[in-house]
Amino acid sequence: MVSTHGYVAATPPLGAMDTGGQVVYVIELSKKLAQLGYDVDIWTRRFEDLPGTDVVDAHVRVVRVPSGGPAFIPKEILHREAPEWIANALRRIAEEGLRYEFVNSHYWDGGVAGEGLASALAIPHLHTPHSLGIWKRREMEGQERAQSDASTDYNFDERISRESALYRSCDMVIATTPQQFEMIIADYEIDAEKVTMIPPGYDDLRFYPVSASSRELLRRQFGFEVPTVLALGRLAKNKGYDLLIDGFARLVERLPDAVLQLSIGGNGAEESNPMLDELRLQAQELGLSRSVRFGGYVPDDQLPDLYRAADLFVLSSRYEPFGMTAIEAMACGTPTVVTVHGGLQKAITYGRHALYADPLDADDLGITMLKPLQFPRVWSRISRMGAHRARSLFSWSAVAQQLVAAVAGRAVPSEFVDREWDEPWNDGD
Repeated sequence: MVSTHGYVAATPPLGAMDTGGQVVYVIELSKKLAQLGYDVDIWTRRFEDLPGTDVVDAHVRVVRVPSGGPAFIPKEILHREAPEWIANALRRIAEEGLRYEFVNSHYWDGGVAGEGLASALAIPHLHTPHSLGIWKRREMEGQERAQSDASTDYNFDERISRESALYRSCDMVIATTPQQFEMIIADYEIDAEKVTMIPPGYDDLRFYPVSASSRELLRRQFGFEVPTVLALGRLAKNKGYDLLIDGFARLVERLPDAVLQLSIGGNGAEESNPMLDELRLQAQELGLSRSVRFGGYVPDDQLPDLYRAADLFVLSSRYEPFGMTAIEAMACGTPTVVTVHGGLQKAITYGRHALYADPLDADDLGITMLKPLQFPRVWSRISRMGAHRARSLFSWSAVAQQLVAAVAGRAVPSEFVDREWDEPWNDGD
């Protein structure tokens, strides 16, 4: 595995800069590959005071290679350090006498590094983009910034150029959503035979529903005494927490007792974060100071129970390639509202597995959030069927098996790609 940005570790500090769902994806997939008989090295960048090696388990380790100095480097410009990183990685591979069957790289900075590594080692290179520069630029244009500002802040021109070259040079591109699959073929003009569709997974041994009585105990444990809407993740503008607060303001007009629990940020000090200060001010100006609660980072061992305790989970992102937190919430039996600006919308049937709304439309988001809280039959249906949907489509074991099949050259189009997307991933009623 090659995933160069962020704080990749056996126990990653989720919510830290550039450290979120992708890190979880890489680590969990590596563990499942190990269960299939592989020894897996997760190659990443060494910076600050991080050690050179981090043991995940008996068959998985994180290997850190220095490049670009000791400071943290954002993912938007990290590809500039790829030549040094590749040289140092190859040197360590030679020193340890390592041999690999294939490279699976992640995101475009990891893809640049992974392509160099695979080429030098003469082994197959499978690349998982996780998100696409073309899609992200389109989603961001016209929302809150001009195109020129977006190109400067997110390095879109360089990114898209690098992505195009990467998708042509690697052996296979692994899309994680139907939109990605279509866009890689149509917008990046990549041969369809070179692209396969493998969705992300979740840990079904941790995320599952509990009984009503157990859920009530959890609600008391977390202090959820009134209808509680939950959102969680790292602090980033694209996550749309400001849009969620605007939508929640519409909800409380009809359900005054409701509370919005924002468990956002990393496991470091967040009190002085300007983005968090802006969200607090926004809630205050809307008269929601008592209705919007800022809970901060959630330890990994508490995460499943927090999902179960909430009455509703909302993924309000301006742009979200997939939305693993929403899948985890669904798996726990928590009714879920997902953004229409993301890939997960294609995986659900509205009103059966979950609901979806446009977070840029506060009225749409607010009314959509209100429905399961207002109508118990809606709540019960999407709680039950959402959990079933998560179990039936997404697990790390399935992801690992599909990846190995792709390497072996015997991958077949998955049900996700095979179906008519006008009735997306619909398992019937």
